[in-house]
Amino acid sequence: MNIPRILLTAGASGSGKTLITCGILEALKEEGKKIASFKCGPDYIDPMFHSRVIGTKSRNLDTFFTSPEVTRYLFEENARDCEIAVIEGVMGYYDGLGGTTSRASAYDVAKTTKTPAVLIVNSRGMSVSLAAYIKGFLEYEKDSQIKGVIFNQMSPMLYERMKKLVEERLPVKVFGYVPKVEDCLIESRHLGLVLPHEVEGLKERLGKLAGILRETLDFPGLLKLAAGAEELKEETLPEEYGFSLEAPVRLGLASDEAFCFFYEDNFRLLRRMGAQLVPFSPLHDKELPPDLDGLLLYGGYPELYGKELEENETMKEEINRSIRRGMPCLAECGGFMYLHREMEDMQGNLCRMAGIIPGKAVKTPRLTRFGYIMLEQNQPVLETRIKAIPAHEFHYFDSDCCGDSFHAQKPESKRGWDCIVGNETMAAGFPHIYYYGNPEFPKAFLKACEKYQRERRRK
Repeated sequence: MNIPRILLTAGASGSGKTLITCGILEALKEEGKKIASFKCGPDYIDPMFHSRVIGTKSRNLDTFFTSPEVTRYLFEENARDCEIAVIEGVMGYYDGLGGTTSRASAYDVAKTTKTPAVLIVNSRGMSVSLAAYIKGFLEYEKDSQIKGVIFNQMSPMLYERMKKLVEERLPVKVFGYVPKVEDCLIESRHLGLVLPHEVEGLKERLGKLAGILRETLDFPGLLKLAAGAEELKEETLPEEYGFSLEAPVRLGLASDEAFCFFYEDNFRLLRRMGAQLVPFSPLHDKELPPDLDGLLLYGGYPELYGKELEENETMKEEINRSIRRGMPCLAECGGFMYLHREMEDMQGNLCRMAGIIPGKAVKTPRLTRFGYIMLEQNQPVLETRIKAIPAHEFHYFDSDCCGDSFHAQKPESKRGWDCIVGNETMAAGFPHIYYYGNPEFPKAFLKACEKYQRERRRK
């Protein structure tokens, strides 16, 4: 498959990747380009900003979660028929698993998808040293994939001299610069960035940034680089992804301001396997949608809406009653917190939640558990023995009832812990799970939903 594509990366977090990526997407959209966008790694929030810009869902590419073949399949499926695919990197370009390897790094994604990378260099306080800095990234791996450079926070007076110096000394093309643009910044919050709908004047900010970038970046050069990307062999999914229910099941999907951390490809796989997703709001709706066969409670920011969630008594009671009567449920992180007896909000107030998990979820002063993990079952969950599941944790909250159905092991580390409250119909815990990482997990859940549907219809 011939998919024009580039990957935007940097030497470290905080170098302006997300802002510049969104500005480039906005500029390409204003030119009428049909765009696909992706984020390396398990991030939820950056793809929301991409989606707000391009008007279609952005996706994740993560080589810890999926094999090279499945990673390329997902890229190809989501970029098919687009004029250009733009991939945003994660952390520093070579920063990967365990802090000691480049596996699951932006470099790993670029190499796996054969995508030319453009290194965004925070140029503040540097001049000639920029060449040495870039040289290190080019030479650290022989197949670095780095074909271009963008200077961030650079003065226009310095740019032409630095472009000439770098292109004369190094086998790389400079595609422009980004001046300091303080009124286009997006503020941070405890899980990364604020959400798109919370940024005042986001459309105007990105429109202004796109206008600046059209003046300072070489868009024809970037498009030419993308068009020259190596052709990919078309991938197909392995047989284990081919499961499909005999009849569809209806799954209630919690979706609102409090529950908004989704992997779009999880929805793709659930639908392929026979699920109908029915959105509802634990914040605003008074009752669940009718005729549900299962519940999906994913992550988000429930701690910002503790009082409102507490006051929606009828929703809490119906969710509690449904789960106790056997309705299958998957809950992750924020959704797991919502199922607790009590949850602390951001002001330190304890709020009554759905009451399925007999404990408290409380705020901690720092990241409690962070990064990739492999989940190994301690006991059957959803009536199934499932092989290792790649997952991810990122949260500032903890629970006195984390569960022990799985053991989480940090890769490249001796650290591990038990987690997930599991039984025949439920798996609820802090880990976020990407279903293409192990299709047996969503398959087991959907079979539990199918069984519940049959029993419900017999009554």
